[in-house]
Amino acid sequence: MTKEQIAEKEAAARPDFSTRLIHFGSEICKQTGAASIPIYQASTFHHFDIEQPPEFDYSRSGNPTRQVLEEYIATLEGGARGFAFSSGMAAISAAFFMLSAGDHVICTEDVYGGTYRFLTTVLNRMNIDTTFVDMTDLDRVKAALRPNTKAIYIETPSNPTLKITDIEAVVSWAKEHQLLTMLDNTFMTPYHQRPLEHGVDIVLHSATKFLGGHSDVLGGLAVAANEKLGEQLKQIQNGLGCVLGVQDSWLLIRGMKTLQARMEVSERGAARLSSWLAGRLDVAKVYYPGLADHPGRAIHEKQSKGYGAVVSFDLGSGEKAKRLLSRVRIPIVAVSLGAVESILSYPAMMSHAAMPREVRLERGITDGLLRYSVGLESIDDIIADLERALAED
Repeated sequence: MTKEQIAEKEAAARPDFSTRLIHFGSEICKQTGAASIPIYQASTFHHFDIEQPPEFDYSRSGNPTRQVLEEYIATLEGGARGFAFSSGMAAISAAFFMLSAGDHVICTEDVYGGTYRFLTTVLNRMNIDTTFVDMTDLDRVKAALRPNTKAIYIETPSNPTLKITDIEAVVSWAKEHQLLTMLDNTFMTPYHQRPLEHGVDIVLHSATKFLGGHSDVLGGLAVAANEKLGEQLKQIQNGLGCVLGVQDSWLLIRGMKTLQARMEVSERGAARLSSWLAGRLDVAKVYYPGLADHPGRAIHEKQSKGYGAVVSFDLGSGEKAKRLLSRVRIPIVAVSLGAVESILSYPAMMSHAAMPREVRLERGITDGLLRYSVGLESIDDIIADLERALAED
């Protein structure tokens, strides 16, 4: 049998994703049989034999509750090692700390504002430069290559304009130049998109969003494709100490079990919402990968199994956007996304406030742009709420 045939056979025998969400290998406490993994609220662990150190000695380096979460996300993404951090930005920062002074990064241009801020105000002071490019155009990615380029950072769909990057095309080119590839998979989650299967080296998540799903936990996750990268990330995680606490680790484990059920309901709502918005004359532009006229739809369908639950739309001006924000009743107006409740965000003053206005506008993040994360409410009620808010103009 060839390696490809063996891989296909193993994939065919593997349980469905919905089953793996519940039965991921560590879902039952091996000591007691408890159906919920215990919260090991301990900072340190006794050495019964000083010559034979225990698996866990100090919770910064490892904790049984956090380890279950880390194994869980590694299983879902199909990676070698998983790591849980105190926030999504902590996970992203840790991945970038694999680079050294003098290195250069190529990054998606309309990247999350927190990532942009980290790259332009922290890493740049460490003599690590970044070139932001439109990754929908592979030629632009190639043109950004420098002799000191070491990594490519991808967001697809991008936040908040939902541009699509051809993962396999970019990764294939990156491998030719021995570049490290990192991808933020927050919007799609491993339910819809598994970047490691397309050759990506490190997958990152703001687990605060869809994975947690209830606006009650702050966390970040990273998955390494192989053991070598895993060892590097582990060293950085332990050295920085930005680990996820055990209470939050337990909350994430609980939240992730319902990921598919939540994503399916929210995505159905997002599809209807995007179509309804696209048909309105008072909406200047709608961004959603599931729309027939989305320029990246074909590529997205090649690498993802769904379109997600986030819809962005432009009302044409900041005044109109702010009026809508003050009139809607169903979504909470807030930062973040991916929760059971709908969340309406204003990127210009929230997620991308750290991005200079001229830079923001160049990337299509206008003053009239809004980002709607569809929750589990009735989509009929969501649309009626928006229709009333828009009609008041």
